[in-house]
Amino acid sequence: MENLITSATETTPFLKLDAGLGEFVIEGKSIPSDAEGFYGPVLHWLSEYVDKPNLKTTLVLKLDYFNISSSKRILFIFYKLNELIDAGHQVNVKWYFHEGEDDMHEVGQDFAFMVNIPFEFIEYSHYESLAG
Repeated sequence: MENLITSATETTPFLKLDAGLGEFVIEGKSIPSDAEGFYGPVLHWLSEYVDKPNLKTTLVLKLDYFNISSSKRILFIFYKLNELIDAGHQVNVKWYFHEGEDDMHEVGQDFAFMVNIPFEFIEYSHYESLAG
């Protein structure tokens, strides 16, 4: 299975979905005018990954901001990952949020409440980046 990697733009996040490592990164702003168009390929890729996953999968989310339509697609990503947990695989989410930005921390906690995936909440400074 090929990895899915896209560069960040002013309205879409950096994506790196690495099937071989079972590591997925979504970082930046997610305010696309067509969230379905942007996240559709991601959800399709995840559907294929769920059929042949690693024993352990990690999703790293480091979003500065996202709109409502992105929020819905992110929840769909969590639902896909929840399927892996239901099948007995290890999954964890690392939810990064800027220091002092309690709103993003709370949004992450809301997502964690909606799914059966362990979340790790990590506060970071504005100077750190995961994009490579």
